Amino acid sequence: MSILLLGRNGQVGWELQRSLSTLGKVIALSSKANDNPDGLCGDLSDLEGLAQTVRRVAPTVIVNAAAYTAVDKAQTQSQLAHTINAEAPAVLAQEAKQLGAWLVHYSTDYVFNGSGSKPWLEEDATGPLNTYGLTKREGEKTVAAWPKHLIFRTSWVYSARGANFAKTMLRLAGEREQFQVIDDQWGAPTSAELLADITATALRTCMAQPELAGLYHCTASGETNWNAYARFVIAHAASLGAVLKASPKNIDAIASAHYPTAAVRPLNSRLNCDRLQSTFSLHLPPWQQGVSRMLQEILGESQQ
Repeated sequence: MSILLLGRNGQVGWELQRSLSTLGKVIALSSKANDNPDGLCGDLSDLEGLAQTVRRVAPTVIVNAAAYTAVDKAQTQSQLAHTINAEAPAVLAQEAKQLGAWLVHYSTDYVFNGSGSKPWLEEDATGPLNTYGLTKREGEKTVAAWPKHLIFRTSWVYSARGANFAKTMLRLAGEREQFQVIDDQWGAPTSAELLADITATALRTCMAQPELAGLYHCTASGETNWNAYARFVIAHAASLGAVLKASPKNIDAIASAHYPTAAVRPLNSRLNCDRLQSTFSLHLPPWQQGVSRMLQEILGESQQ
């Protein structure tokens, strides 16, 4: 079995190279042409190049872990965001249909309007608040038009590799004795490693049982807000020996209204993952577990 993976240098894409290798041969592509073999195209803004690449590789499975994720910039770069998040998935779905291939795609809590406090179900009405969410919702629709698909909606993705919220908090806590973090946006920090492992498990099952194809919510279990998340990071880092100026109690809570951004963020990003767990007999670990592991990794590297 051959698997075409797009977005290999992203947080999820990097982990997918490992998890998918147990299923078959992985052809992992970057958005940068010079990084790819044989002139293959992994740039989702090049729709024709993307289509030609799928035809040349003729994979059994296409996994799209690439996206335009600069949420604030999307407000002014709406056409580029639309091309990458909506038009490119449509191309992939059409090519998957021609090949009879499976298509795996990732989406976001930002497809919802963030109202209330109840975790969102897969069938709940969407209502994106910003351009990023709108384009990701369009991408979902085009992927879902081809029956052999898996779409995973997730939230607050992080990994030890690259930039992430925890690293930003550690930097701030190392520089300042006090700073502010919003406390009215709720969700579940989810590791790229967890997403990648669940992808491989679900894909293997669905290829044997195609009737299980569809849309699934996938996050770590539990919930938190950004302020509580920051406090957890600082407390755990200190317990691991990190020398910081700020303590958890000195991370002040503020409302989103006091921290304006170009794109409006949903306040409620909780996702109900019961369908995923029951369908694939999975247990989703608490978000604290993955964050703790990530902190051990990045702090261990910094002390070497």
